[in-house]
Formats: sequence, C-alpha cells, structure tokens
Amino acid sequence: MRIPHESQGVVGREYIALADEVVAAILVTVREGWALAAIDGETALEGEVVMTERLRDGMRQALTSGTLAWGKSFIVALGMESRSTPDVMTPDGRTDIPLYVVEVFLRHAEHDPHAIIECKRLDGSDTYLCREYVVEGVDRYRSGKYAENHASGFMAGYLLGGDAQSAAAGVNAYLGRVKRADEQIVLSPVVEHPAFWRSEHARTVERPAIAIHHALLGLTAGS
Repeated sequence: MRIPHESQGVVGREYIALADEVVAAILVTVREGWALAAIDGETALEGEVVMTERLRDGMRQALTSGTLAWGKSFIVALGMESRSTPDVMTPDGRTDIPLYVVEVFLRHAEHDPHAIIECKRLDGSDTYLCREYVVEGVDRYRSGKYAENHASGFMAGYLLGGDAQSAAAGVNAYLGRVKRADEQIVLSPVVEHPAFWRSEHARTVERPAIAIHHALLGLTAGS
C-alpha cells in the first residue's frame, strides 16, 4: 500500500497531513482491532486502561492477520510519555495509542508518532462522560498538547451505553452548551460507517485547524 502524505513547512518541521486513504485505513484498523478485543460489560468494569490495552492488542492482531492490505504499513506502539513541542524537555502528556506510518518515517525520518489515538469512555446519556470526552480528549488536540504538528487526530470512544448516534448527540449537546456548536461532530466523509465521525477544531496555538476522526465503539454482548 502506498501511503500518500502531504507536507507543509511549519516552523522548520514537516507538517504531517495524512491522505484520506491513510485516515480510512487507520479507522478500519481501529474497528477491526476492537472486534478482536471483544470487550463486554464485565471487561469494561476493569477500566479505561484495560480497554485500551485490549484495543491496542487487537489492532496489532488485525495488522498481522493478513486480512488488511496495509498490514505492514503501520506500527502500533505502546502508550508513551510525550512532549507537546520539541522545546518542552519534561514530558507533559501521555498518549494512549501512538501509531507510526512506515512510509512517513522512511521519507522524513520523523521519530514522533505520525498519528495519535486518544481513548475515552463515553455514553450519550451521561453528561459527565460527554464533557470528559471533550475536555480531556478533544481539547488535548485543540490546545496542541497532542499532535501539534499534525493535520489530524484520532479518538476512540468506548460506548458504555447507547449507540454511536446517541453518543455523538451527547457530545454535540455539550459543545452547544459551551458555545462551541461550530465544532460539532458529524458522520465521517472519509469512511461510510455508523461508527466513524469527524469534527474540526480551531487550535488555541498558532497552527492550522485540526480534524479529529472519531471511532465510536460499542461493547460486545455480555459474557
């Protein structure tokens, strides 16, 4: 699989702008990994960290299964400490699932992750979880804490209740309450699937707006 990649100079660095087909491949890898993770309500009680470890393992299994054409194009790394900019010497964040695109590394020798997936629990009827999804998830991209040199960020929403549509409605309701209705999430124009959504956010740092691609993932039926 050829990985198209567009770049623009941003303060002397290559700006990572993955093409739509790469974004689509990442979203499908998340979906396939989630299916293999088979997380039910009982597993969900163990917490977000366990769910993310299971998702990461599932994504790796999906990539090595031989069923995805891009299986050798991505590397799914362990969660890691991160620095929001090269000037920050003390790590100021911890990414959930960093992902490397092999061709981007070969072309640009960029050692930082080329895509970051932030993972949060979500339920459209739970106003606290909807707020946390934005404040502790979306806003980490918006502020430049994560992916400050990327055109795209990714989020996985673990649906503890309801479906993707109700989860999106809950997040959008929160955004509306805090007067950020222009940032509402809509169905993905990249991959036609009810689990995939997209939003766009002006950043609070001197960078172009960032597109966030959301995978809203339902639990497996109870064990």
